[in-house]
Amino acid sequence: MPSKVLSLLSRISRRKVDIVAPAFCRYFQTSGFQMTKVSSSSSWMLHNSPTGVFVNFVFFSQVGDRIPSVDLFEDLPTNKVNLGELTKGKKVIVFAVPGAFTPGCSKTHLPGYVAKAAELKQQGISDIICVSVNDPFVMAAWAKDQGTVGKIRLLADPSAALAKALDLTVDIAPLGGIRSKRYSMVVEDGKITSLQVEPDGTGLSCSLADKIKL
Repeated sequence: MPSKVLSLLSRISRRKVDIVAPAFCRYFQTSGFQMTKVSSSSSWMLHNSPTGVFVNFVFFSQVGDRIPSVDLFEDLPTNKVNLGELTKGKKVIVFAVPGAFTPGCSKTHLPGYVAKAAELKQQGISDIICVSVNDPFVMAAWAKDQGTVGKIRLLADPSAALAKALDLTVDIAPLGGIRSKRYSMVVEDGKITSLQVEPDGTGLSCSLADKIKL
């Protein structure tokens, strides 16, 4: 059999991964596959050496999961903001964009949340966070350009730590490689209560401000 890669994407909750994945993978092990847990706790890889077949299972974050307690950066590399601490005891909107200053993000996604910021905060949202895999200086410049001060907090995820922890990365070579998929979520006291991920990772539909599910 020629070598090939099979990617199986599932929406099974992270909390069930360690129970479901091994049982599901045992089906493949009967055919000579070896199962290995890889980098994140929600990823598994099966490898069959004789045939050269790889099967990679990726389990995304889901409603009910805890928001990863990762450090993001606001304005400066020295100004860390821990997302776990930020969402503790609050109701927060977090949305991610593939890149600051990109057309869809600058003309549609971010402006939509800026326009609805006051309305959303009247409905009980304490903070609205925009995250992108950029350095904090770029995010600070973008915030100034978009007039987000007092409305939206723009936080940098320079190493894609949050995107990787959520298993919501996308490889966009023209933008420099690994970026965050476009999504929006509501987090209440550290728990994800609503999550919309763009089907293709970069489109502008379910993650827009007027589609947020409070």
